[in-house]
Amino acid sequence: MVSRVQQLVKSAATLNFRRTPADITSTVSKIITSGKQVQDQVASQRTPTFANTIAPLARFDNNAGVDTSIVAFLQNVSTDKDIRDASSNAEQHLRAFHIESMMREDVYKSVRSVFGNTAEMEKLEPEDRLLVEKMELQYRRNGLALSAGQREKLGQIRKRLSELGIAFSRNINEGDGKILFTREELDGLPKDFYDGRRTEIENGVEKYVVTTKYPDLVPAMQHAKREDTRRRLLTVEETRCPQNIPLLEEAVKLRLQAAQLLGYNTHAEFVLEENMAKAPKAVLDFEHDLRKRLDSLADKEVAEIEELKKADKKAAGEPYNGLFNWDYRYYSNMIKEHKHSVSEEEVKQYFPVKEVTRGVLDIYQEMLDLRFAKVENPPVWHSDVEMYEVWESKGDDFVGHFYLDLYPRDGKYNHACVNPIRGGFANDDGTREYPAAVMLANFPKPTSTAPALLKHDDVLTLLHEFGHVFHHLCSKTKWSYFQLDSVQMDFIEAPSQMLENWGWEPSVLRRFAVHYKTGEPIPEALVKRLVAAKNEGAGLFNLRQAFFGLFDMAIHNTMDGSIDIRTLYRSMRQEITRFAGGDANSCGAATFGHMMGGYDAGYYGYQWAKVFSADMYASRFLKDGVDNQQTGLDYRREILQPGGSRDASVSLEEFLGRKPDNNAFLKSIGLDQ
Repeated sequence: MVSRVQQLVKSAATLNFRRTPADITSTVSKIITSGKQVQDQVASQRTPTFANTIAPLARFDNNAGVDTSIVAFLQNVSTDKDIRDASSNAEQHLRAFHIESMMREDVYKSVRSVFGNTAEMEKLEPEDRLLVEKMELQYRRNGLALSAGQREKLGQIRKRLSELGIAFSRNINEGDGKILFTREELDGLPKDFYDGRRTEIENGVEKYVVTTKYPDLVPAMQHAKREDTRRRLLTVEETRCPQNIPLLEEAVKLRLQAAQLLGYNTHAEFVLEENMAKAPKAVLDFEHDLRKRLDSLADKEVAEIEELKKADKKAAGEPYNGLFNWDYRYYSNMIKEHKHSVSEEEVKQYFPVKEVTRGVLDIYQEMLDLRFAKVENPPVWHSDVEMYEVWESKGDDFVGHFYLDLYPRDGKYNHACVNPIRGGFANDDGTREYPAAVMLANFPKPTSTAPALLKHDDVLTLLHEFGHVFHHLCSKTKWSYFQLDSVQMDFIEAPSQMLENWGWEPSVLRRFAVHYKTGEPIPEALVKRLVAAKNEGAGLFNLRQAFFGLFDMAIHNTMDGSIDIRTLYRSMRQEITRFAGGDANSCGAATFGHMMGGYDAGYYGYQWAKVFSADMYASRFLKDGVDNQQTGLDYRREILQPGGSRDASVSLEEFLGRKPDNNAFLKSIGLDQ
């Protein structure tokens, strides 16, 4: 048994993140050469079958997937600019190769032959049959049913879109803004904000460096008392990466051209065909209905914020000048503190990151019947990174690995996300390759006087991102094709959103929320106040999400690709979210990474998926008990394990025992039906 366990871990622990620019270039060359050889072999088949056509293509994806992921991933985490540049260049070459691969008519003919062979299809296992259907559809969606001239034009468009997406992302990662403030200008910020903070001399005055990274931006926008400080900082954030606006505008035009070449009216029609929503009308009906319901909540919330700002202006002897985007976080936070006596500064004293991480991992271990083991001295890309093995809780069945890279640094991706690095799949000899995933976050770092402390929102983020990690690790499919990345885009957030609910459960919070100095558990009274404040500001928060979704549809569900992104973004945001913009040159769309990172015509999915996450939580976990392991096992089997190998609606009905509805969702955000 011991030798088998050692063999499992050894075979699964060979991920190599320590690559030089030359290594990255060489790896890309090998992947492309190998891929072309497989495609040539498939194209030469005289009698295409699943075994000689579909399986070789899928095996190539299985085997090349990990190197493909790593060489493209390093641009998001490496401290070495040469490596980041090489990684970005590698991604561009790999995307171009993928586009070329999907445009090969000779390969498509072989795939199409298998797809059209009724006898061959009928004898296949369900996942194999679905693989053929998905492959054939992807070739068609990449233009293989078009004329040669149209295919060439589509290929050129796709390559240019790939280049635009990579440039857009690189600009965001390397375009962090900064601004200098005096201590007086930062009045209201907690003492630990200054611990270890860099200073610079400007005009003979020592000032603090404040960046647009989340650990700086969020507390400053929540606590800085001076409106001008908040205005100046948000202006820096919303005027950075101006070069991204023309990139996005070009991408919108090209996406529309590609969709219309393929016979769709709009890019949104093209994207939504494979999603649960199926068509733009369903998305727009959902968003507009939600917005209408939220308006009544938002009216009350705006009135409260106006009252507070008017009082501040009166006390300062200044005229009231309206509500602006830089007021939203500050006054929303003030309302929570005044109405519910919830101070983020008080709350975070009970959320040291190590204790929270331990507690969250315990929750996932128990719910999913897993066991985690931290790897000492792991082969990783930075000393901040932790690596864990994942095992079945009983026996010696290995599941996979995950990595945690939780703190900000220069050149690193500056939000939170999960990167699937290796997909799980079955080998021909019956053994399995084991999945691996990386969580990236930008939580506050430890200081000279305190460990890393999380805001409650950070705790929810941790729960959410771990949801993606274990969706990937617990998917168990024959082909890596059906791992996390193939889950329908308007469902993929649901499992993670559902897990955020654990961050509001008093019994759960008491398991890991302890004061970083005394070790005392979080007081019950504070937990009650925190939970009572859960839906404070829900109207404005959800309107903000609705704005992002409606802006996304406005630029992608149109037959006119000539869009002034800057003007549209500013006007829609003010109309929907109720807060005015400031600097005429500002445009948050320049750093709206989702629009160039795979969520185009898909941002609605965050709120769409919340309908399902709320239903799963209320109908099963809340009803059966959040610590009911059988419910957790049902969830793992019906929601996580299938990955993308079946339609999400089927998984939901199997888990719920009925079709989902929106009752729990509306209740969860404080709306009566």
